[in-house]
Amino acid sequence: MQAAAATSTDLHMWLTFAAILGAFALYAWEKIAIEVTSLGVLCAMMAFFHFFPVPDAAGRNLLSPEVLLSGFSNPALITVLALLVMGQGMVRTGVLDTAAHHVLKCCGANVWVAGFAVLFAVIAVSAFLNNIPVVVIFIPIMQALADRFDWPASKLMMPLSFAAILGGMTTLIGSGSNLLVNSALIGMNETPFAFFDFTVPGLVLAGVGLAYLLGVAPWILPKREGMAETLVKGSTGGKQYIAQIAVGPDSHLVGEQAVGGIFSALGNMTLRMVQRAEQALLPPFENYEARAGDVLVIAATRKEIQEALARDPEGLFPDLKDAEATVVTDGPDEGEDTEIPWHEGDRVLVEAMIPPASRFIGQTLAHVGFRAKTNCLVLGVQRRSRMIRAAMTDIRLQPGDVLLLQGRPDDVRALRANTDVLLIEWSAEELPAHHHAKRAGLVLLAVVAAAASGLVPIVIAGLSGAAALVGMGVLNVRQAMRAIDTKILTMIPAALAMGAAMHVTGGAHFVAHAVIGVFDGAGPWTVLSIFFITMVVLTNVISSKAMAVLFTPIAVDLAVSLNAPVEAFAVAVVFAANCSFASPIGYQTNLLVMGPGHYKFIDFARAGIPLILLIWLVFSLFVPWYYGM
Repeated sequence: MQAAAATSTDLHMWLTFAAILGAFALYAWEKIAIEVTSLGVLCAMMAFFHFFPVPDAAGRNLLSPEVLLSGFSNPALITVLALLVMGQGMVRTGVLDTAAHHVLKCCGANVWVAGFAVLFAVIAVSAFLNNIPVVVIFIPIMQALADRFDWPASKLMMPLSFAAILGGMTTLIGSGSNLLVNSALIGMNETPFAFFDFTVPGLVLAGVGLAYLLGVAPWILPKREGMAETLVKGSTGGKQYIAQIAVGPDSHLVGEQAVGGIFSALGNMTLRMVQRAEQALLPPFENYEARAGDVLVIAATRKEIQEALARDPEGLFPDLKDAEATVVTDGPDEGEDTEIPWHEGDRVLVEAMIPPASRFIGQTLAHVGFRAKTNCLVLGVQRRSRMIRAAMTDIRLQPGDVLLLQGRPDDVRALRANTDVLLIEWSAEELPAHHHAKRAGLVLLAVVAAAASGLVPIVIAGLSGAAALVGMGVLNVRQAMRAIDTKILTMIPAALAMGAAMHVTGGAHFVAHAVIGVFDGAGPWTVLSIFFITMVVLTNVISSKAMAVLFTPIAVDLAVSLNAPVEAFAVAVVFAANCSFASPIGYQTNLLVMGPGHYKFIDFARAGIPLILLIWLVFSLFVPWYYGM
């Protein structure tokens, strides 16, 4: 009977190994959607363990469908999804764009200095906060860095996730697996960790990792862009519009001077002409000082206009609606200027072309009355044939001219039926809703404070924050649902199910003892090093929390049998559980950056395996010495 039971257990274990290897092969192959692979693995495991159950002493199936599907109700998954919604709220209100602007302003124009500042901040914050919200908060900041320095996001997003994981190694509350190791030590009547007990070795590993993320990872990671980014950059990214901005009394341009004929306060935008009352100022702009009321005619790309609009909408564009208010039309709305809060509410930036048969040809925007007819504001005019040196409202439209428009979503959609303009729909992009920024920022601060103080679990804080953003109108239900990533929704439960099967069938225990058994008779230093790398390999396959619980008793037993410090082997479990660098399913933050970085499954192995080997080397040299082994 015992032999039959052992054979049955071996069957469960080996088939679990086969399922995990098969899932990894399909993830790496990428011919099948990650969602399909994840759900397929779950279905296969449920079917197998239904017909071949793993019973406990009472005869209950330890791997029943309820157990394997419990990942869908796991607090970690709910937290990730809630924080994705919150991240979308921060992006939509421009809160994080403002933060990114300040980071870039403080760090100067050097991408390496800016990258170091952001990654260092991530490591520092992750030492005291859950890694998931930290990554959610910093993803848009990394995207802003990538846009500012014209770097592909794929070079920066994975280092962001890895930096958060490294930060989690430095304090007791840095990650959930740290606390689980501590709880297991208490359960075995061993001395638990104090808050900063492993901070010194953790900082050494994090410092080495940070150097790798800055100096090596960007060169290893591929250059990838999404289809939408490729289309936009290939079609409109470098072309310039003639745009017109009015300097408002609160604008940051007031009092700025041109030096050597160059008005550097506009950044990358080129000043073509200044209208001051009835006077027109042309280059060179020697001794020009901007005043409130000046109208600046500039040449700028769509990206530059959008950034200016996001940073200072009322200071740079306060009077544009009045510029089109004095219109001459032959319709029933002649001379009217319907009051539209153009800088509030949902706003879309979109391009539209003047077709050959348009009635607008040969007319200026003022005579057309474009805003009165369409409720859309013209921010810029693009003409390929020549550079125009005139006020935007004085330009006579020609066939092929492209207008950069801003309007409410319904008004932009209404342009589809307008035969005088051809709407370029794929160019549409939502603009930040800055009027919700304060509310969104307060919700974010409340969530972080509640979770960091331990007042409520992070799942309660995160879900409440997401609900608050929707309830206060910062996001609508459609925008909130769009923030949820289906890869995360399916991959995390599948990973938790595979980890549970590894634990219950004894697969993780078998692998650990098989590897360590090969080095039977070796000294504590060698055994600690091999034990660490064995756990690192497994933590990239199974849940880090399950691995922390499984390997802590083994670590204590090994330390006692070798007459070595228990703390050194327990710290090995803590650090190994945080070395989830080689696969996207190893840690939730890797899944978070997978979409923004446009990564393939194999990219994590490409950048993660060298980091694992580096961490292993430093751990093997420093930790045994630090603990006097």
